[in-house]
Amino acid sequence: MQENDRIIDRRKFFKLSLLGAGAVATSSVLAACSSDKKEEPATSTQESATNIDAHAHHSAPASENAEAKVIRGRMFFERAIDFEVLSAACERIYPKDESVGGAIDLGVPYFIDNQLAGAYGYNAREYMQGPFAEGFAEQGYQSPMYRRDIFLLGVEGLNDTAQAKFKKNFPDLEGSQQDGILKDFESGKAQVDGISTKYFFSLLRSMTLAGVLSDPIYGGNNNMDGWRAMQYPGAQMAYLDRIESDEFVLSEPTGLADMQ
Repeated sequence: MQENDRIIDRRKFFKLSLLGAGAVATSSVLAACSSDKKEEPATSTQESATNIDAHAHHSAPASENAEAKVIRGRMFFERAIDFEVLSAACERIYPKDESVGGAIDLGVPYFIDNQLAGAYGYNAREYMQGPFAEGFAEQGYQSPMYRRDIFLLGVEGLNDTAQAKFKKNFPDLEGSQQDGILKDFESGKAQVDGISTKYFFSLLRSMTLAGVLSDPIYGGNNNMDGWRAMQYPGAQMAYLDRIESDEFVLSEPTGLADMQ
């Protein structure tokens, strides 16, 4: 199968599964967003929150109706290479097609980065005490590590695996090579000290879908294009003017920031 065919087939699969898997992922992320951030001592990562990312090619264009250009900055990943690996991995999970941009165009890498810098990354208000013995699959992954640390090790592991196999950084590989590494992580075949690569991949995939489908106020879903691809109307105030229509009404999506 040609690579382009594989990307198209995969996009069709996501269009069928996004509303289910993405909604679950988004709800868990938004719950973390609404909780208080766990207090932690100031670190160099936190201090870099105000630094604007110099890699402008990852920034998606602002909405045509926006009065100011969207400017994003990394808040968690200190090294540019780690952010580039994250971006490349997200793009393979949710690639662009003829109708909508991929994860990078939708701002998903920044969405994930910003979430890891906040309550979601610190597992705020979640039970984080032992024991941490490996349990049954239905019991979930048992770990004392914060999600932010799992992500950091996982992203570094993707690049280390790329270097070991192909002598190149993960973003510089062919799409099929990147897919092969991601599949090894998904199946747990790849090994990274300190984490389950299978669990890391599940977090990466869930957060990618969450970034595509979340309200733009959280940093992803640029210009609500993720919603447009799903014909999802967003945060509508009411449907009284359309509820009695006998035909499907395609509504222009509305975000939380647009509600007055």
